Amino acid sequence: MSDVQPVRRALLSVSDKTGLEDFAKNLAAQGVALVSTGGTAKALRAAGLDVKDVADLTGFPEMMDGRVKTLHPAVHGGLLALRDDPGHVASMDEHGIGPIDLLVVNLYPFEETVAAGADYDTAIENIDIGGPAMIRAAAKNHKFVNVVVDVADYNAVLAELKANNGTTYTFRQRLAATAYARTGAYDAAVSTWMAEALNEATPRRRAFAGTLAQPLRYGENPHQAAAFYTDGSDVAGVATAKQHQGKELSYNNINDTDAAFRLVAEFAPEDGPAVAIIKHANPSGVARGKTLAQAFGRAFDCDRTSAFGGIVALNGTLDAETATAITQIFTEVVIAPDATDEAKAIFANKKNLRLLTTGGLPDPHAARLAVRQVAGGWLVQDDDNGFVAREDLKVVTKRAPTDAEMTDLRFAWTVAKHVKSNAIVYAANGGTVGIGAGQMSRIDSSTIAALKAGRMGQDIGAAQSPAIGSVVASDAFFPFADGLLAAANAGATAIIQPGGSMRDDEVIAAADNAGLAMVFTGMRHFRH
Repeated sequence: MSDVQPVRRALLSVSDKTGLEDFAKNLAAQGVALVSTGGTAKALRAAGLDVKDVADLTGFPEMMDGRVKTLHPAVHGGLLALRDDPGHVASMDEHGIGPIDLLVVNLYPFEETVAAGADYDTAIENIDIGGPAMIRAAAKNHKFVNVVVDVADYNAVLAELKANNGTTYTFRQRLAATAYARTGAYDAAVSTWMAEALNEATPRRRAFAGTLAQPLRYGENPHQAAAFYTDGSDVAGVATAKQHQGKELSYNNINDTDAAFRLVAEFAPEDGPAVAIIKHANPSGVARGKTLAQAFGRAFDCDRTSAFGGIVALNGTLDAETATAITQIFTEVVIAPDATDEAKAIFANKKNLRLLTTGGLPDPHAARLAVRQVAGGWLVQDDDNGFVAREDLKVVTKRAPTDAEMTDLRFAWTVAKHVKSNAIVYAANGGTVGIGAGQMSRIDSSTIAALKAGRMGQDIGAAQSPAIGSVVASDAFFPFADGLLAAANAGATAIIQPGGSMRDDEVIAAADNAGLAMVFTGMRHFRH
């Protein structure tokens, strides 16, 4: 058997008709007979093409509102028959089944229907049955049959036919692999939706799927292969952003940019400008300001050393003043909902700086899943969208926070949610002044944050450490009073933490002795 198989007949049945007319005309020009269904056949005839209805093959009309049209031996026999098996060939001859050499199918738009907020019955009607069955049949028989499920593959098919007067086995293998991935992703979308509709938080089986957005040069390190896949959702962020300039994003760029943008999205634009600077998935500085430029300056001043080569995220439209300030230091990526033409022109002089705009901010309180692979399995949880309102906070010390302290406590708590555990965040006047992240003990995080604050004071020429008069957020409870006392020694005046330790009374007493105000959230924000 020759490796190259001719394509004499194609069955086309698509919901997305992008590029269909040109593709079908090119097939017909190469002598390929066209068979089609319903709306696809109508579109092809409107384009002046000669097309045969599937009903003519099967001897049955489309029925049950289109639910039944291709589930027939005349179709599946034409897809599954082994052309080099005499028994299969004899069966085809006996029953008048003609071979189908090319199947072109894209499925009912189930994902899009669900994303648009369709009700249960509408979603059910958009679950394709005949399409996946034909795709799997054609993919299984890729020794002879080509299966196309993506509009993006149309040109590749035409080029293959032109170059070889048929298709090679390797080409058909690649098409089959893509096809099985598509039906797998489709079934994953359906099963995930049904689990949500049934309020099943932990279904017995769970599937995840993605579409390749771009191969990456490498992963976290050069010896690791990597790629970026999107999940098809329209959430504003790195996956849906427009890149205006700069070289291709790396694995670490994407990871850090996502962390930065999700942090800054916690601060609603209507509440004022906010900027976050991220380095190695941890914030080096976060601040609010009267303008984005002021917020950037304050975030930068939290840790000027770590900001070098960092990621900058803004909660509003990047303007010329802020763009000018950002260009004064080496920055890898800037991400914002939008950017002015003046800001883009300023960045154009920094060819290696990537500018991404997203058209909006992700909802920090939306329900999403967080997935992490471990050896032999997956850890799946609800994303941390926890929110604590001011009225939910419990004052546990003799002294209650002042209004100014309470505002800063809530700001620091919001930032701490995005800092690797153990996390300690010092903040003052709507900006971070010291951040301790990822330490094995909380007192170490507290000490490091205070040291960073002191160094920052020296960098900006302050008369004293900015930690003096600040507030402190801890992502989890203080198991002992030592971490709290380290914050007090650094100059903090108020503490926000979840509470819940066996030694809460001891910690509260230490706070009272130090004259600190302390509030409990009742919620922790571990981030590993």
